[in-house]
Amino acid sequence: MSTEFRIETTNGRARAGRLITPHGEIETPVFMPVGTAATVKSVPQDVLEELGVQILLGNTYHLYLRPGVETVRNLGGLHGFMAWPRAILTDSGGFQVFSLNELRKVTDDGVTFRSHLDGSSHFFSPESAMEAQIGLGADISMAFDECTEYPADRARTKASMELTLRWAERSKKYFEEHKYEVPWQEAGEGARSTPSLFGIVQGGMHLPLRKESAERTIAIGFPGYAIGGLSVGEPRERTREVVEATLQYLPSDKPRYLMGVGTPEEIVEYASLGIDMMDCVLPTRAARHGLLFTSEGKVSIKQARYTNDSGPLDPNCGCRVCRRYSRAYLRHLYASNEVLAQVLNTLHNLSFYLDTMRRVRHSIRLGEESRFLSGLWSQPKP
Repeated sequence: MSTEFRIETTNGRARAGRLITPHGEIETPVFMPVGTAATVKSVPQDVLEELGVQILLGNTYHLYLRPGVETVRNLGGLHGFMAWPRAILTDSGGFQVFSLNELRKVTDDGVTFRSHLDGSSHFFSPESAMEAQIGLGADISMAFDECTEYPADRARTKASMELTLRWAERSKKYFEEHKYEVPWQEAGEGARSTPSLFGIVQGGMHLPLRKESAERTIAIGFPGYAIGGLSVGEPRERTREVVEATLQYLPSDKPRYLMGVGTPEEIVEYASLGIDMMDCVLPTRAARHGLLFTSEGKVSIKQARYTNDSGPLDPNCGCRVCRRYSRAYLRHLYASNEVLAQVLNTLHNLSFYLDTMRRVRHSIRLGEESRFLSGLWSQPKP
């Protein structure tokens, strides 16, 4: 069995369904917390399970550098290494290599880059990126792509798109030849299960190139399709325009994955457009900086006005943080630079995102207006 996708309910352009992977079924639309280095920062795996996390995202670039793919493979792949029994998606490392800027050199063969850890030189090709993801044992791997910078003119974007398409063909070829080498197969587990490889649509901010990239990526043939190359500095209204334009060319019977977004309002909006999968570092990164998402707007818990606030962070939230701790205590932890501040802040933000997506799924299944948060979400209190 490889990944299967079933749409169970539609509501306008929004869809609710199930994504079936070798390590469990996932209700869609789904938000995937980012576990960059085989960990969602400050949250243990049993708590992630309690929060209802169905699938985690791991980062191939970071895991390749530390602790190394072979180390992870020999310890049972990511599932065994991090003691996570549910589904895992890995990105190809393309976005992280793109982020290195002056530390990389791109050719048709692949990308030579220097580690951000120690400056050592490394090389990623479509084949080696697939080899790494197979070694990590992901349920869903991503084709190796080049993430086009913003801004980029049409000629540069076209050349980047063509490179990504060539790399997509090479990624698929290698993946199909080696997908049975995942650690769980070699351990004799799930003999009928195989991972899946998703393709990535690029094309920058140029809508005709997005159309061409989508059509040619679909022609290569993948069980799922991602929209990549966004959240790279473009205005948010431009992101929405590109997403909406690209979606019309993606198969309706395949999962659609929007990479690297977004705020709570945005994940609701994109689910309403027909996106099935989303990931973002925002809930965990913002938590570490004291920015918390609530039904009453964003709260910067570091502010002095919360020093004597005995109320819960969010009176409409039932997470373990809001049930137990006051804003005053959360503010004290942050101001005191206590590690527990990061733990509790992250728990709340993840709970808020996951609860938001649960409510989106419920809304779609009930046939209600999927933009249900419009009346609930407000600007931060002055």
